[in-house]
Amino acid sequence: MAILAGYLPYPHWLNAGDNAWQLTAATLVGLMSVPGLVVLYGGVMQKRWSVNSMMLTFGAFAAVLIVWVLWGFDMGFGNPWHGFSSSGFFGNFIGQPGNVLDHVAEQAQANIPLLSSAGPAFRFPQSSLVYFQFVFAAITPILMLGSVLGRINFKAWMLFVPLWTTCVYTINAFLIWGGGWWAQHGAVDYSGGYVIHLSAGVSGFVAAAVIGPRLARDREIDAPNNLLMVAAGAGLLWLGWNGFNGGDPYFAGADAAAAVLNTNLCTAVAFIVWVCWDYFTGRKPSLLGSVNGMIVGLVAITPAAGFVNGFGAIIIGVVSSSIVYLAYNYLSRLWPFRKVDDTLGVVYTHGFAGLAGGLLTGLLADSNMLVYLGVGKTSSFSVLGGWHLLKWQAIAALWVILFSGAATFVLLKLVGFIIPLRMSEQDMEAGDLAVHGHEVYPSDVPSLGYPAGMPGFAFATAGAGPGSEPPTGAPGGQVAPQE
Repeated sequence: MAILAGYLPYPHWLNAGDNAWQLTAATLVGLMSVPGLVVLYGGVMQKRWSVNSMMLTFGAFAAVLIVWVLWGFDMGFGNPWHGFSSSGFFGNFIGQPGNVLDHVAEQAQANIPLLSSAGPAFRFPQSSLVYFQFVFAAITPILMLGSVLGRINFKAWMLFVPLWTTCVYTINAFLIWGGGWWAQHGAVDYSGGYVIHLSAGVSGFVAAAVIGPRLARDREIDAPNNLLMVAAGAGLLWLGWNGFNGGDPYFAGADAAAAVLNTNLCTAVAFIVWVCWDYFTGRKPSLLGSVNGMIVGLVAITPAAGFVNGFGAIIIGVVSSSIVYLAYNYLSRLWPFRKVDDTLGVVYTHGFAGLAGGLLTGLLADSNMLVYLGVGKTSSFSVLGGWHLLKWQAIAALWVILFSGAATFVLLKLVGFIIPLRMSEQDMEAGDLAVHGHEVYPSDVPSLGYPAGMPGFAFATAGAGPGSEPPTGAPGGQVAPQE
């Protein structure tokens, strides 16, 4: 122990509490994707699309991490690239690409160059910041995926995700979060109402239009195969959002705590309001509908979480849930929404909800909600709602909608020249077995573990139908769930 006395566990600038919270928050956000959206998508889709939905989610999560550490993080949060201009919009719209894998990038003090003077210095290493921002980058295409489940080609998806992350996500992130043009003019997005949800909703809708609809029978009989998986995934989303919004002040301080409370409050209100709308319109309050209400609350509070007080969170929950409910049930009957098969309605629960939350932030941001405390003559940092902020919130939203939609269209067309975007009709008929070689609930009993020679094996190989019963005494005595 005397030998170790000359060493320190971490440098003077590192605060163990802040670093621990940042890594915990990042892990909570990661859990929202895997396993959160993995099991939610796997449960909400028909049986024959369950494995495919989960594989597409896992694939996106892995692909984004590789892109992020090799060049993506610096494009979203690094030094501005001045290839077109040294100032103005084109001098402040994207960062210089670069990797974050050497010893300096992983262990030096975290830093976002354009924001270095806009708040206190980070008290954790760059690797914590890189990983925290990675899980945000990863969940965005996974949310978009909900629009095109049930027909997108797996190979095309695995090519499209790196391209979309590079060409769309990093630009939006730099413009709003990395200190770029929109941030310089006052637009705010606490945790991703615009950068993540509005972009995912618009891009998913465009992708659904370009790729085309699911098979007619999938649209007509759109029944989930496992509501328990849906509920488990939704629960992981709800509590994982504590890291989503609670981690964005970058410090384990009072604003992080307020953001967590506001997040849960808005979500609870949106959930209840959605159920009330079901009763008011003569519908039964379903689990799937209620989950939509929950997601709307989570999305809508995201751009506002630490900028509004609790009353603002309640208002956002009521307004956003009502807007999205009406859009989901009535606007969806009008052109162009009725012409596009958005599998899980991502354009409503993420696009409309993210837009509503961002605009409401412009009106409801409370300047008494202090994000960072001032020292000496330095004023505390907070955000004041009003017409000026609302103007820039609207302009930034318009950019995200137009740019994300147009760029997604172009990227899909480029990928389509290389790999078909849509599965073949034959694969779409067969589903998971054709694409991945196995299914979520195996219909052949041997795959459940019966060894050759056992009664269950003999029963299965005899060609018994789904409704048949195994012989008396056969192991298990259960038949796999059917679609």
